[in-house]
Amino acid sequence: MDTEKKENMDTPKRQKEKSLAIGLVALISIIVILALIGFFLLNPGPEIIQGQAEATQVRVSGKLPGRIVEFMVEEGESVQKGDTVVRIFSSDAEAKLMQATAMENVYKAQNQKVDKGTRIEVLNAAYDMWQQAVAGLDIAKKSYERIQNLYAKGVVSAQKRDEAEANYKAMQAKESAARSQYEMAKTGAQIEDKEASAAMVDVAKGSVAEVESVLDDSYLTSPIDGEISDIFPNAGELVGTGAPIMNVLDLSKMWVTFNVREELLQHLTMGKELQAVIPALGDKEVTLKIYYIKDLGTYAVWRATKTTGQYDAKTFQIKARPVQPVENLRPGMSVLIKQQ
Repeated sequence: MDTEKKENMDTPKRQKEKSLAIGLVALISIIVILALIGFFLLNPGPEIIQGQAEATQVRVSGKLPGRIVEFMVEEGESVQKGDTVVRIFSSDAEAKLMQATAMENVYKAQNQKVDKGTRIEVLNAAYDMWQQAVAGLDIAKKSYERIQNLYAKGVVSAQKRDEAEANYKAMQAKESAARSQYEMAKTGAQIEDKEASAAMVDVAKGSVAEVESVLDDSYLTSPIDGEISDIFPNAGELVGTGAPIMNVLDLSKMWVTFNVREELLQHLTMGKELQAVIPALGDKEVTLKIYYIKDLGTYAVWRATKTTGQYDAKTFQIKARPVQPVENLRPGMSVLIKQQ
């Protein structure tokens, strides 16, 4: 009986010791877990810098304001340099071309008239007037000579001789004037008039050429080999001068842009080659070469001194080109660099 009573008294004590042991094990486990968490936090893994692939984009636009008549391409379609991509129609430009062409024809006709000279009927009339003056001068000369002989013999008075002399001189002036009129008619317009007329023809031709150069943009072509990435208006819509019609991607000129905090720039220097992966291409590894580093300025993301406790960390933009062409790389794909 005494033995059973003693065993019953020891049971609570053993249970208490067992509970203490379990609590101690639990405490030790928590300490170990916290130590592991602290270890991983104090030894972070490599920081990943993420960038984005980009490509040269060329905008297609024209000088002709008008209505979109037809698109010859669709978004995503490949084009060659010089391929026609869109047609624009402008009734105003067509009307201006007709007007400029008509004015050119008018000035050409006027210039031909000036170059051709005086009409033959006017020229003949001037010649006849000159010949009439020549005949009158001949008669006046003979009359003056007869009167002069008679005056010398004392047959006629000095007044008669003076009248005959005056008439002779008047006929000389008349013949000279008639000859000048004929010569002027035969020569035609003055050189200044001809030059002015020719200049007006050149002005008219310039106006036609100006309108035609605008109408050349009725059919817009691709400026490069590439791929149509965006088409902005729809067929039937009006577009203004210089309005963007579409964008053409030049996939042969691609690069990757990274925005990097300056404390991570230690190993990112100009001309350095980087190893990166492209998740969209099955984590394909590529080699990039840095060719551009620039401060994004105060408008970019930065960290204040109160946050870091040291200095204001700015953000820099880095651009790097693939050393070798990357198949299937598209603008917008993420590119990752592991920074040790």
